[in-house]
Amino acid sequence: MSVLAGQPGSATDAWHAFRDPALLAQALRHRSAGVPHNERLEFLGDALVGLIVAEALYARWPKADEGALTRARAELVRESALAQIARELDLGAQLTLGPGEMKSGGHRRESILSDALEALVGAIYLDAGFEHCRAVVLPWFERSLAALPVGKVEKDPKTRLQEWLQARQKPLPSYELLSESGDEHARQFQMRCRLEEPELVTVGEGSSRRAAEQQAAEAALAVIGAATGS
Repeated sequence: MSVLAGQPGSATDAWHAFRDPALLAQALRHRSAGVPHNERLEFLGDALVGLIVAEALYARWPKADEGALTRARAELVRESALAQIARELDLGAQLTLGPGEMKSGGHRRESILSDALEALVGAIYLDAGFEHCRAVVLPWFERSLAALPVGKVEKDPKTRLQEWLQARQKPLPSYELLSESGDEHARQFQMRCRLEEPELVTVGEGSSRRAAEQQAAEAALAVIGAATGS
């Protein structure tokens, strides 16, 4: 059994013929469809994607410091970026979902798509080993790798907010979970960012606490910039 990563000749022209078709089936089976689902493979694939991307950045950016490499990796492996690759591979149409997720359009949800992509990477690794896995997966990131400004990836909103406050010797922000909703496999979080000086409260939402915190920090930066002109 093969998994098609884009149509032949496309930007994501890559194939892997699974020796163990059960691995592919599991990688594409969402928790809502019952066991065996893809969460363990997702755990493995998350680490592999991080390693493959980190290795590529290390080789291509010989003069970049750790901070630049870390920010670049975060940019490339964020949920929305992985979901976009999954769309290019048409993974949504190949997913096995439970009735509820099918009805609610789960095959289009970014969290489900990104998780499935990571699970697929984990399955390829188990089926054929790391060298082959890297050869299949790295081309999926080539366009994004090439588009990054070498060594100059913008810091994430939480880091930028913290550095803005530190530079002015102001208290660091605090983050608080306001709400958590949705099914276990499709959680949504609402986080509050609170600043003491200037006195400010913003709220962010996302499919993880980190994503919600980043959105709240981005909102705080927007207000600070509007208020200070900085």
